[in-house]
Amino acid sequence: MSRQLLYGPKRLTAAAARFTAPKRTRGQQQKKPDASWQAEAWHFFEKVPEVRFAGTWVGNAMGGATLYAGKRTTDGTIERLPDTDPAAEIVKEIAGGPDGQSNFLADFGPHLVVAGEAWIVVQPITSSADSSKVTGYDWRVLSTSEVRQESGKLVAEIDGEPVDIPAYDPEADYDHTVPIAIRVWKPWPGRRIEADSPVRSSLGLLEELQLLNSAVAAIARSRLTGRGVLLIPKGTRFPTAPGSNSDAEDDLIDIFMEVASTAISEPDSAAATVPIVLEVPAESIGGIKWLKFESEFDTLAVQLREEAIRRFANGLEVPAEILLGLGDANHWSAWALTAEAIRLGVEPRLAIICHALTTQWLRPLLEDDAGIEDPDEYLVWYDTSNLRVQTNRPQTALEAFAAGLISAAAARRETGFDESDAPEAEPENDNDDDTEDEETSPGDDARTDEDTRSNDDETSLPVSEKTSIPDTLSASAAPPVSGAVLAAIDGLIWNALYAAGVRLRNRPVCPRSERARARGIVPAELHTVFPVDAELIDEWRLFDGAWVRVPEIARRYGIDSDCLTSVLDDYARALIAARLPHTFEDTVRVLRTPCISEAA
Repeated sequence: MSRQLLYGPKRLTAAAARFTAPKRTRGQQQKKPDASWQAEAWHFFEKVPEVRFAGTWVGNAMGGATLYAGKRTTDGTIERLPDTDPAAEIVKEIAGGPDGQSNFLADFGPHLVVAGEAWIVVQPITSSADSSKVTGYDWRVLSTSEVRQESGKLVAEIDGEPVDIPAYDPEADYDHTVPIAIRVWKPWPGRRIEADSPVRSSLGLLEELQLLNSAVAAIARSRLTGRGVLLIPKGTRFPTAPGSNSDAEDDLIDIFMEVASTAISEPDSAAATVPIVLEVPAESIGGIKWLKFESEFDTLAVQLREEAIRRFANGLEVPAEILLGLGDANHWSAWALTAEAIRLGVEPRLAIICHALTTQWLRPLLEDDAGIEDPDEYLVWYDTSNLRVQTNRPQTALEAFAAGLISAAAARRETGFDESDAPEAEPENDNDDDTEDEETSPGDDARTDEDTRSNDDETSLPVSEKTSIPDTLSASAAPPVSGAVLAAIDGLIWNALYAAGVRLRNRPVCPRSERARARGIVPAELHTVFPVDAELIDEWRLFDGAWVRVPEIARRYGIDSDCLTSVLDDYARALIAARLPHTFEDTVRVLRTPCISEAA
């Protein structure tokens, strides 16, 4: 079964099918997909480290994504379903839960990079007391070499043991106690039933790379190439083997072969580092000479190998720098390259797997068990937000904590500290308490028990442990900000974020392929979807002209203009750095500063 589906703004081309009995047509024989190249591709995965790195990198990145159940909305986007929904419960149990799903997705990476296909084999785990009762499922990702077809059934090799998988009949009642096999592959454009992968088009190049690796290794092992021969004019004699009575020419050849073999078998021996000494007639040379047995290919082989690696990197469907290294990239460009690699090399492969799990697992179960009337609206989808880590994250965490947007525990985690590094509460000082009691005014004694409890709760934790934006004034001392001030300042913040979002649409953080999607997002919240490095806020002039009306509003309500501008600018920058949306409740908390609260 091969489909082309439209999920939101992305067009997905994927293929997945359960194993079914082959259809037999009189006089015709079904042509099987050509998989002969896959064995050679796996050979290069084993022998060429660049191929292994590419497959492992994609697999590790895929393992960082999470799966969830979604429902396609009328505008084409995917809405995440609540955990209590039947579809969400089914997706949650795929591969044994979140931990198993991480390993499951990671296992798929090398298969899709190298062979372009793999098999999902799901074995039901039945109760020992009742074989008809399924208590769970064992999920495996197998290569094409571990699955074979024979006598109308599929035989999978699992843990060295053969497992028979009967053909799936969509018209018969589904038996939950038998294993199933799902073939997942990226279709080759030339014949969609066949699999395609980056390695398939690089087989000739990888063979060349392996030959160049062998050539460079031979150059490194050859002592004749590396050290040569030292000619010494003294007489017509040369070192001979002890006790040898053979001709001089034969002795010389023997010595050459002996030294060469010693250098290969014992690389740390003197024979591997010292040139061969040969004495020749003085009249034949003018002085001591060092002959090197080198060729132009020695240097060329290394250059050709580097070129072959670069060509392979360019064909991997991810930025070549991922394979070649990010040594010349700064922290921003490194983040941009990683984000591009996730978008081009990881998410399309996750979409292939999600398509298979949707069409071959989720929807059949919804039809059979949950009684959903329209299961085609439900699907398995992926979330890669955990992979899109911002650059300079510790600094961002500190700025977000200073603005009260994250807790102290989160700030410690992002800056490399743990809870054992948390500050301890200062010990109580009886003398301070006595002094404080003496200076307490009579009016303070009139506080109610409720006020006392309120203040005790507010100060029971160290300041650094509070998860809300810290108030400069205490709760009892800070007067409430009027509704007119809140409305005006809330509008300023929203308009500033809105203008920043409009500018973001034309910046590298939002590539052209994503701009149609970006237009469907409220500009004031665009930074929550497309992360922006803090240092680029000024470079891209996101807040140019954002606070031009602050002096006017400050005069209207008797607020210090410079203080208000500083508070709003710091708050808006912290929101963008932390990828958080603005809320009216945050306006109330962020304005509890002396220059604003006292005036308001």
